[in-house]
Amino acid sequence: MRLFKKKNEFYLPGEEIKLNRTFSNYNIEKDPLNSCKSRMFWAVLGVIAVYVLIAVRTFMVCISGYTPGKDKEDDILPQVHIANPITRADIIDRNGAIIATTLPTVNLYAKPHKIRNKPEVAAKLSELIPDMLYEDILERLNTKKKFVYIKRNLSLAQKYQIYALGVEGLDFEKVEKRVYPHSNLFSHILGKTNIDDIGISGIEKEFNERLTTSDVPLQLSVDAGIQDTIREKLLSAINKFDALGGAAILMDVNTGEVLAMISLPDFDPNLNTTPEERTQFNFATLGLYEPGSVLKIFNAAMGLDSGKIKLTDKFDATKPLKLRYNTIKDYRGENRWLDLQEILIHSSNIGSAQIALKVGKEQQRKFLKNLGLFDTIKSFEVTEKAHPSLPRRWGEETTATVAYGYGISVTPLHLITAFSAVVNGGTYYKPTLIKLDEQPTGKKVMAQKTSMTMRKLLRGVVVKGSGKRANVPGYEVAGKTGTALKLVKGNYIDKKVMTSFLATFPVSNPKYALFLMMDEPKASKATFGFATSGWNTVPTAGEIITAIAPQLNIKANYDIDDKRSKMIEASYKR
Repeated sequence: MRLFKKKNEFYLPGEEIKLNRTFSNYNIEKDPLNSCKSRMFWAVLGVIAVYVLIAVRTFMVCISGYTPGKDKEDDILPQVHIANPITRADIIDRNGAIIATTLPTVNLYAKPHKIRNKPEVAAKLSELIPDMLYEDILERLNTKKKFVYIKRNLSLAQKYQIYALGVEGLDFEKVEKRVYPHSNLFSHILGKTNIDDIGISGIEKEFNERLTTSDVPLQLSVDAGIQDTIREKLLSAINKFDALGGAAILMDVNTGEVLAMISLPDFDPNLNTTPEERTQFNFATLGLYEPGSVLKIFNAAMGLDSGKIKLTDKFDATKPLKLRYNTIKDYRGENRWLDLQEILIHSSNIGSAQIALKVGKEQQRKFLKNLGLFDTIKSFEVTEKAHPSLPRRWGEETTATVAYGYGISVTPLHLITAFSAVVNGGTYYKPTLIKLDEQPTGKKVMAQKTSMTMRKLLRGVVVKGSGKRANVPGYEVAGKTGTALKLVKGNYIDKKVMTSFLATFPVSNPKYALFLMMDEPKASKATFGFATSGWNTVPTAGEIITAIAPQLNIKANYDIDDKRSKMIEASYKR
């Protein structure tokens, strides 16, 4: 650059500054304003790109559920298994309703040597634990033991209230408590657990290992709704007839599944107290008794299946049947010749004994054994099971008396299982409390023809005989009554009876069998002085079937009752 002109030369304004266009640090085309605009453009474009990227990723993760690299992460990250904190599985009914479950709780314990003012602490605890007396708490705190339980299974509120006291020497132990939401309803089926949550009776004992090694619920065949209905009706009848107790079982005759099983009196397994001995006794599976006339069902089926007895055969019931050591009589007998249908309708002991004697003791024993009446039902899923009581000698007297239900003692479970085989076509299915996923394999114990004939004969008992009060319109009930004298100290007592009723419905296509039993029901003015089955268990069965048939989704068929059909038809014409 030339800074000065030669002598006598002068500069015009601004001419003194000359730019060298070869100056590398400045370009007239890249002035500061243009540079600023260019930078702002790229900055804004970058921000927009970032927001677009965030929006796209948000859409992919939150809306589509796709996470980039997820598949790879699954291969890399370890699978974490969270253990179930509850160590005993639930028990549910056939519809999935919980009937036994386990809940976390705490036990309150003390280290007495660390507690200073024991009377004051005992007083405070007695206020927070109303079901414990001050004296009982103080006695535990004054023990010389280093460790003592004060109260098991505290509520959450009690735990925090006691914790807030801040007493040194008091602490809590985390435990579990078995809970039965339906209280008494399933007591004899489920049984109960002890304070250490170990099963000690019923299903809880039989499946203790299964329930403590798997958290998958154990599903039973019972139906909570039907169980509740039957228990309510049976309990009402026991109170009405002033009975000592009773039992009821509802069974699917085509599978052996037990839908309901009740034994009264019962107990509440939620309570920590020891129930009374009578309430713990499950009569349905453990109660042995001479069933009386309900056993005539099997006697008649035996006669028909043997081929030695025909429907048209007549038997002399005009007078008592005299044997060597026994004379057999009829209660309110017909005093005439009777055929097989009439023997069942009028419950003739004389006729039944003659059938058994004609068939013979060997075939009688074989037939009853095939029906499971001689053995313990070992496969049934409760601990409390009884072995039938059988006579040591089986001579002519025994053959005759067993024919009408004396001389052999069985449980209600034995009776209803054998009865199901009689009405379902002749197949014996082992009874079960576990819901089945497929049709079980049964054992053929009699001809189908025998079974079909027995249905008709038993229907006659309900239509014309002592079972009339169970003839529920539309449901084709068939069955047989039984009234047996109780054996007390080796003697039969006239006024002490066990009444039973075995029924099936609908008899044209049997689906269910119902057993009812009452222990010493009393006669009354309403029963005209009678305490026999036809006056107590039979009407109770009628009420039960009326209530549970809709629950079982059995459609009433009024066409089977001509009188009923005519009444309905007449009502439509009006």
